Amino acid sequence: MSELSVFLSLSPFVIFLIFLALLFDFLNGMNDSANSIATVVSTRVLRPIQAVGLAAFFNFVAAFGMPLLVARTIGTGIIDTRISTPTLVFCALLGAIIWTATATHWGLPISVSHALIGGLIGAGISAGGIGVIQNGLWKVVLFMIVSPFLGLVIGFFFMIAVLWLIRRKSQSKVDGWFRSLQLLSASAFAFSHGTNDAQKTMGIIFYLLIGTGYFTSLGVLPGHETVPIWVILSAHAAIASGTLAGGWGVIKTLGQKVARLRPVHGFAAETSAACTIIGCSLAGIPVSTTHTITGSIIGVGSAKRASAVRWGVTRNIVWAWLLTIPISAVIGYVGYSIIHIYL
Repeated sequence: MSELSVFLSLSPFVIFLIFLALLFDFLNGMNDSANSIATVVSTRVLRPIQAVGLAAFFNFVAAFGMPLLVARTIGTGIIDTRISTPTLVFCALLGAIIWTATATHWGLPISVSHALIGGLIGAGISAGGIGVIQNGLWKVVLFMIVSPFLGLVIGFFFMIAVLWLIRRKSQSKVDGWFRSLQLLSASAFAFSHGTNDAQKTMGIIFYLLIGTGYFTSLGVLPGHETVPIWVILSAHAAIASGTLAGGWGVIKTLGQKVARLRPVHGFAAETSAACTIIGCSLAGIPVSTTHTITGSIIGVGSAKRASAVRWGVTRNIVWAWLLTIPISAVIGYVGYSIIHIYL
């Protein structure tokens, strides 16, 4: 059977879930648009509408040429694929979408990927108990802690190196150089965002397709499944559309409230975060782009002076991070438990 005929043979509920996953991807782009453009907007290198257009373009371009290791981690490395059902995926997405939409409304730059993982964990435990958790989860938990500190440390030392290189240059000349360079760093960060975050939605669709027998109908042997090209393109299109729509409250929080930045600082923060995220994507690690860029901004701000960072705002952001997986997991768990009773 062809892929088109197999897709058309899927139940209406499964097709609905695929579109629901893409809606989640859209919300991901909306919340995470701040990650890609907050610094380039706050330094006034680009106007907001120009910045979201640039970020959306590179979010989509990231669909081409990158290995799909993050998608495979989400699809097969978090919850046992043998218990994959449309109901489980629905409840996982429910937990992720409710918390992501709430955080975006409040202007909190949460980790959307952790919301998805939390929803998947909660629904999975409700469906099959604690034993369904796979080893890939511990990699996610480790980098939940490591990625913001990695961004902070790299951002801090990269900023120190840049400041040493420009120490004898006038501020007007430095601003002129880095206004141009920040276009490159913002593009690199938007590309890195696409390489990691779009693959998380691919992963949940991949998990769903495995459970519905999609690959079996195509004659693919278990363990040899690959993410279909239509999933790759639709996931990147959805996240790029969300980025284009923008999450302006989150952009204000990251770009203006954490630390005041000039173009040189924006360049250092974006470059440091982009290098960290692309490295993790190549290793198949689904990191939080929000955690990483926020850590980089704090590191760059600290290189100026510790008081340049608004630690009260940072504390609120950290609380949002810590609550993301538990809240999403509870919603996923409760949702699956209620539906399972009536089914």
